[in-house]
Amino acid sequence: MIRVLDASAFFAEVPLSGVLFTTPSVVGELRDLRSKGRLESLLAAGLRVEEPGQASLLRVEEAAGRTGDAGVLSPADRDLLALALEREGTVVTDDFAVQNTARDLGIPIQPILQRRARRIRWKFRCPGCGATADRPGSCPVCGSLRERSH
Repeated sequence: MIRVLDASAFFAEVPLSGVLFTTPSVVGELRDLRSKGRLESLLAAGLRVEEPGQASLLRVEEAAGRTGDAGVLSPADRDLLALALEREGTVVTDDFAVQNTARDLGIPIQPILQRRARRIRWKFRCPGCGATADRPGSCPVCGSLRERSH
């Protein structure tokens, strides 16, 4: 089984099996000695670090727009999801926004220490007049910028 690892996989001491991948941007998020040590150990065991392609990144952007997670996904999150698309792998993460977008893309999810996130469709509320919409952007009623709400 192919697994694509988010940074949270390097922070937890859980066993990982299969063909493992991650991205350079995820590796860049690893700052403490423990997670860097885990990275070195997994690299020695065959972990592959790859950059995703532009076509996959575009698909992730579109999905994040549909789910309302575009404003909270980091560049590393986007890279992770794009690589999972390309490798047809399971995303290993505890990040709920990543899980939500992965679900929209049809990418299997493996939580690490948290429960699996339930599917969320964000609503966006205008702080000026209270109008709601399915997408971020300017409110057509009063012109204020809509904020994400649950």
